[in-house]
Amino acid sequence: MPTTTKIRPRALVRASGGPRYAVALVVDALGTGLLRPFLLLYGVTVLRLSAPATGIAMTVGVVVGLVCMPAVGRWLDRGARSTVVAASMLVRVLGVGMLLATPAGHVWLFATAALLLGIGNQAWPAAHAALVATVAHGRERDAALAGGRALRNAGLGVGALIATACLAGGTTALQALAAVTGLACLAAAALAWSIRLHARPAAAPAKDGGDGPAPRMRALLAANVVYVFCLNVPEIALPLVLVTQLDASPVWSAAIFVANTVLVVTLQVPLTVLMSRFPRRHVLALAGVVLAASYLGFLAATSLGHGWGAPAVAAVSVVCTIGEIIYAGSATALVTALAPAHVLGRTLARFELSTGFGLAVSPAVITALAPHGATALWGSLAAATLVSASAVATEKDQGTRLSGCRPRTRAGA
Repeated sequence: MPTTTKIRPRALVRASGGPRYAVALVVDALGTGLLRPFLLLYGVTVLRLSAPATGIAMTVGVVVGLVCMPAVGRWLDRGARSTVVAASMLVRVLGVGMLLATPAGHVWLFATAALLLGIGNQAWPAAHAALVATVAHGRERDAALAGGRALRNAGLGVGALIATACLAGGTTALQALAAVTGLACLAAAALAWSIRLHARPAAAPAKDGGDGPAPRMRALLAANVVYVFCLNVPEIALPLVLVTQLDASPVWSAAIFVANTVLVVTLQVPLTVLMSRFPRRHVLALAGVVLAASYLGFLAATSLGHGWGAPAVAAVSVVCTIGEIIYAGSATALVTALAPAHVLGRTLARFELSTGFGLAVSPAVITALAPHGATALWGSLAAATLVSASAVATEKDQGTRLSGCRPRTRAGA
């Protein structure tokens, strides 16, 4: 399989779904960034719910939202592409509408809004990956997936910054941010639907996945649950450690989060392109090694105590972000390369189920391990990630063995 060694912006936009779809991604990400980081604050401040009740409602919404993934996978396998992307955005519009209509003190209506937002957030990654896999193939597709992630992170970051500047307005500002979020998701849905992309499963090209049975990917899916912990390290683990264990200023947590976003936006595509000369499975295993090394680095940094501890944690966070970038650039790309075209949707849905489950349980696991000390937290994460990387590296591609496809078609995996 040919590698991609150059970044051609126009080709990248085409491979990502075209200019209109790129604009849809930006608009959707900007709108989502306005509200998502402050949804808990909305429940507590605007709806006057208790923090525990708000947190539980949000968690239940995310977990129950995972139930929609099998249906999303079947819908994608019937050929739908831009329609599913638009639908995931429209569900978020309904969630925002429900949020704005919820009276103060009504936790169940807030939970329903969180559920709708959760369904939209869970369905979007699989739908987006299937759309990109329809218009691009091979390593060009990998770069397009990386470009979409970078673009989305940029939009989320800008949206969050705008929202932060508006928070001085209190509850009125939060309600306005929610309303703008709904309008942005509606506009993005219209743009995504307008590209009218539909795949014909029976005639879909099988350059990357052949026409064999759906790969089981048991080790990959189990490993992915552990890998995705890295996504919550900058948002949950590091602020928790910096504030409760190192007594550092919250400014360090904010700086690390901003640096993480900037690095993802600027390095996601170049690093993915650079790694395209290696098999995707090896790159994904390497991501696990880099992440495990960063966790051990955090363990060493926290042992420095006050003074040097916070700067050391910030420095190691760069390594963690590099691991996250390598993981994000290879995981979905590997899944799309392994999946036969006629079961691409269901395969991506299974992968997103493992991602969603990992994101749902990681805050509870991190906050449960942290009180037991740095060794319990970072040592456990490092060991689990190394085991996951080993499982990824040694798992064989069952689809290649059973379908009779030439191994050459899976060489890039």
